[in-house]
Amino acid sequence: MNNDNLQEPVADIDALDEKILRLITKNARIPFLEVARECNVSGAAIHQRVQRLLNIGVVSGSEFILNPQKLGYNTMAYMGIYLEKAKNHRKVVEALTKIPEVVECHYTTGQYAIFIKVLTKTNKHLKKLIDDQLQEIDGIARTETFISLEMEFKRQVEIK
Repeated sequence: MNNDNLQEPVADIDALDEKILRLITKNARIPFLEVARECNVSGAAIHQRVQRLLNIGVVSGSEFILNPQKLGYNTMAYMGIYLEKAKNHRKVVEALTKIPEVVECHYTTGQYAIFIKVLTKTNKHLKKLIDDQLQEIDGIARTETFISLEMEFKRQVEIK
């Protein structure tokens, strides 16, 4: 089966949409009137464009980003999860959603079936999470953990 047929259709956006996206992704709290001035259009036009971008799924909401370290979460780790059987995928993912420290979960190709991102307060907290929760999930054969020493950068896809 060709996976190209399963891809999301590319959204129909023009140069004005791209300029709006560049501005609002740099600062989600920028007032629409300021965006309108930068784009030389009316505030109503910006509002309509942003609403259309939301409706077609190019943009999804807005959020405040928490700083995990300011909240005491000083250990970031990535874990590759090996499953006993591939059919255990849904059951394992459902169990992972119940662990608040698991902040991302990806079904992957390659050596791991699932790859997760975990935030814990300390290395000891991470060890306890692995021993008491992750290793207890039925369907997980084993895990491999990578502790992040420092995040060098994080970004969204560039609007060209």
